[in-house]
Amino acid sequence: MEEIVFQVEGDESGVLVSSWDSRGGGGITTEGEDLRELQERVTDAVRCHFDAGETPRRIRLHFVADPVLADV
Repeated sequence: MEEIVFQVEGDESGVLVSSWDSRGGGGITTEGEDLRELQERVTDAVRCHFDAGETPRRIRLHFVADPVLADV
């Protein structure tokens, strides 16, 4: 598999939740307090989900809504 795309949304508490649904059923869902933590958790979850040699070459995060970085 060349690439998988995670959908990323913020929940009501501000946590970033990412999910990927496998075509064959199942998938991966994880969350992080900020983007850096989310990236680490997604990477770890992908490594655990796929067998050796079958891990996608790229992981893309698609933000469902544009994030607000700061209210000025």
